Amino acid sequence: MTEFSRWYEGPLASFDTETTGVDVEQDRIVSAALLVQSAPGAPVLRESWLADPGVPIPDGARAVHGITDEQVRAHGRPPAEVTDRIATALAAQARAGVPLVVMNAPYDLTLLDRELRRHGRTTLAAHLAGTQLLVVDPRVLDKHVDRYRKGRRTLTDLCAHYGIPLEGAHDAGADALAALQLVRVLGERHSAALGLPPAELHLRQTAWHAAQARGLQAWFDRSGAQEQVDRSWPLRPAA
Repeated sequence: MTEFSRWYEGPLASFDTETTGVDVEQDRIVSAALLVQSAPGAPVLRESWLADPGVPIPDGARAVHGITDEQVRAHGRPPAEVTDRIATALAAQARAGVPLVVMNAPYDLTLLDRELRRHGRTTLAAHLAGTQLLVVDPRVLDKHVDRYRKGRRTLTDLCAHYGIPLEGAHDAGADALAALQLVRVLGERHSAALGLPPAELHLRQTAWHAAQARGLQAWFDRSGAQEQVDRSWPLRPAA
């Protein structure tokens, strides 16, 4: 294994959002954080944003992340400004070739793209301007290396399984930090499977996620559920 391939020992960025709900086509970003760390144990640089989504925050979402309508009205920035700044920050990491950790990437990245379209009449791809995000998704990685382990695979569950501290769960910064630490451990423990150059790892995850989605869809079909599983990763195409 070359030094270049050991992405989990080098610079990583990590991105997370808190939102008004779980529908990537309709819900809005309330808060977001981007963390950057040059190496394991190095200081973590953090950039965070609070948006006034322009719609009431539902009780269920507020119960998860604790952010209130009063807070976003008093301290949040307009969503067009926030989403533009987030996309600009992510694009800077892409241009620098820094892998971007995103837990369940199709959720956060798709929701960001739809917010950009809604408020700025642009897209995440437009901000990237031909540069590719090198995404590392701990959910996809864990399912690939430990396919048959039973149980849920939320960030909280994965952190408990791999011994990663998660303090202040459902805070965007806390979740981004935990996800960053999680993928370093995953990479170290499963270097034979995951110790690939970041661009190749990104491509592999596209295939791994599609296979995982097919398996989940088959399970739903056998159980009679009407759920439809999207196979796209790390970004779902716009309708």
